[in-house]
Amino acid sequence: MAEGLHYLELRDLARLIRSKQVSPVEITAAMLGRIDEVDPRLHAYVRVMADSAMESARAAERDIAAGRWRGPLHGVPIAIKDIFWTKGVPTAAGMAMHQGFTGAEDATVVRRLREAGAVLLGKLTLTEGVYAEHRPPYDAPRNPWNGSFWSGASSSGSGVAVAAGLCFAALASETGGSIKLPSAASGVTGLKPTWGRVSRHGVFELAASLDHVGTIARSAADAAVMLGAIAGADPQDSTASHQPVPDYLQSLDQGVRELRIGLDEAWVREGVDEGTSYALDGALATLEDLGASLQPVRLPDGNDMIWDWFGVCAVETALAHEGTYPSREAEYGPALADLLKMGHSMTALQHQRLLQRRDAFSRALDAVFERVDLIALPVLSFPAPSLERMSRIDDDLIAGLHRFTCPFNMSGHPGIVLPCGFTAERTPIVFQLIGRRFAEAQLLSAGHAFQMNTGWHHVHPSS
Repeated sequence: MAEGLHYLELRDLARLIRSKQVSPVEITAAMLGRIDEVDPRLHAYVRVMADSAMESARAAERDIAAGRWRGPLHGVPIAIKDIFWTKGVPTAAGMAMHQGFTGAEDATVVRRLREAGAVLLGKLTLTEGVYAEHRPPYDAPRNPWNGSFWSGASSSGSGVAVAAGLCFAALASETGGSIKLPSAASGVTGLKPTWGRVSRHGVFELAASLDHVGTIARSAADAAVMLGAIAGADPQDSTASHQPVPDYLQSLDQGVRELRIGLDEAWVREGVDEGTSYALDGALATLEDLGASLQPVRLPDGNDMIWDWFGVCAVETALAHEGTYPSREAEYGPALADLLKMGHSMTALQHQRLLQRRDAFSRALDAVFERVDLIALPVLSFPAPSLERMSRIDDDLIAGLHRFTCPFNMSGHPGIVLPCGFTAERTPIVFQLIGRRFAEAQLLSAGHAFQMNTGWHHVHPSS
């Protein structure tokens, strides 16, 4: 029965496993077979952990047979972006110089997934150093909907693997847009939690105050399962919040009735292409039909945040790489090297101005949430661009890619990405909801309500 189940939602598979209709060993073997068949074309995985995955699946099967079911991740095959330390397995973070690095222990989030009984299929491809470019020896993942289109930023392997049925959910991270943009490109559900909601211990760092650990999944419900497993305080990460972790599954059916969703017409219309606007309007109409009310709001100007993000990221990245840059500069690709040069050249006064503007934007955004519960926005100003367009980086492209992501990484607010349509080229269109700090339960229940009344997240590529 395990054959042909690769596009199931995680929760549906969990029910089959718990009721012993599907064996963890059989589904893991089937997924490994599918990876062998499909991934040589898509390049989502940098390393498949076949032996340890089968060992974990056999252990899960024994535990479940003995009545020791741990929850909805038990026996479920998932995958992790190759920035998370995995004991005994190299973690290269997309960098040739780190191919031989193996963490001394599991990252906190990896340990928590193992404790929940998840089966780890392997490590997923990302850009060099979690930044902008895919670099040798790692191939860029191919968009499973259309290989001539972009697959997203650093968590591209996570997005492709989930969309193509190569895992049932994936660990990912976002610093500037690396959960939201791959989710948009591959048409899957992405959850970027509040900064500090999830521990970063044992995670390769790009920029400490911007790095968010989250998940890419098939649905909001599946994202709730993943977040419930990984969220919470961690004595090994002083920045991990001690805010209580809600039961995200328990609150999943709260719906959107009487929810106030803020809409800034200037933000969502100016510079946004017609198809994206049309799909957003359809999504908002669905939410209104379910009982939400749209409230006009004026968001703080986010233009500075797009460009200030680079300066803040550059300084923090320079600190993260001080052991290898500039001493091994020749081993860096041009995009990451340019970011590091920016970080080294920035003065303290320049950096402080960026921090002051960042704080002002964050406070102004918090004030908007005094009047509304969620904010609706596109993820991109346009559908995922072609590879040809991505080869011609300019300010218009950067602004279109970062306008709806970087500001909310600068502020640390959580957001969820939800599929809501397709282009004429049959590539996905998505929208996002932004929430108050630590309002992930509300985001997940709103996303779940939307997905229970639409079918976009059930459409899969033909791979």
